[in-house]
Amino acid sequence: MKVVIAPQAFKGSISALEVAAALAEGVRRAVPDAEIDLVPVADGGDGTLETLVEATGGEVRAAAVTGPLGDTVEADWGALGDGRTAVIEMARTSGLALTPPEKRDPLAATTYGLGEVIGRALDAGFRSFIVGIGGSATNDAGAGMAQALGVQLLDARERDLPTGGAALARLERIDVSGLDPRARESTFSVACDVNNPLTGPEGASAVYGPQKGATPEMVAQLDAALSHFAEVVRRDLGKSISQIAGAGAAGGLGGGMVAFLDGGLRAGVDIVLDAVDLRSHLEGADLIITGEGQLDYQTVYNKAPIGVARLAKARRIPVIAISGSLGTGFADVHEHGIDAALAITPAPITLEESSRQARELAASAAEQAMRLMSVGSRIFSTR
Repeated sequence: MKVVIAPQAFKGSISALEVAAALAEGVRRAVPDAEIDLVPVADGGDGTLETLVEATGGEVRAAAVTGPLGDTVEADWGALGDGRTAVIEMARTSGLALTPPEKRDPLAATTYGLGEVIGRALDAGFRSFIVGIGGSATNDAGAGMAQALGVQLLDARERDLPTGGAALARLERIDVSGLDPRARESTFSVACDVNNPLTGPEGASAVYGPQKGATPEMVAQLDAALSHFAEVVRRDLGKSISQIAGAGAAGGLGGGMVAFLDGGLRAGVDIVLDAVDLRSHLEGADLIITGEGQLDYQTVYNKAPIGVARLAKARRIPVIAISGSLGTGFADVHEHGIDAALAITPAPITLEESSRQARELAASAAEQAMRLMSVGSRIFSTR
């Protein structure tokens, strides 16, 4: 019996690899001769970097770069085991978590540090990039990132624009002749799980600006600046980005990745499942076990367990989800390829206790799941 174990991290408790190992231990208790294949996964959000590094035998590296408000931050990035692919979470260079609420300023916040990390990875020989763009403090459409990589954003007097989203209102010309040639040789897969356009009532500034500290007046200012930016991009770079689904992600960084680096915007889970080559691991599998910290109604919105189930169902492989807890609407997952869902907690328990005991609880839950399958198999085989 071949069992593929492909969970994501139980956030705040244990990593995806640790979850997978615990589930494998439980499976072996019930089915000692099972062939087990561990494939930790993620959905492009928090934890993606560590998951991909662990899954591919890579390493986490660090770089001192420019933070969203111009200070220096230490940002981790991932060098995958293939020696060619780098994983970067923009939240680690330009994220909201790096800016205290009282200092948040989307007019001035910059993605310059993201460009610096890309540059460090290029220096190290990486030419394939996976970039997660959630959790930004910025609204500059990736302008800072582009400037860090050699793009000139010029005003009417041919002066370089200062960093920040507000400055884009003064953009007169884009000169990409200085773009790092190694970036032109590279591919950029952008993990983007929202469909917002760049501008308008559903755009970057209107929807996400307020959480970054934008007042209604600032939202209007930033939206106008992004509209102007999109027009200059269309004229100078020949790319129409204003209405691309996902262009408004991360303060317009989705659009900037397309404009400056020919990035491809995709669902984060799809990028990750391709990176770990889950399809090949599914060959010959009899059962898939997946899971996440809490399975609930939000899981069906392309979270990792649903991505795993989608690939499994295409091969008619049954899927069990074992998660830290089962929340409101968890049964919705049954309509999306997950055949059964279990929580690891066998009795009332605090979150702290559950986190502390997560490994053993996960192993026990997997063991009981396999024993139940055995019971069911015997019952149906006698009919």
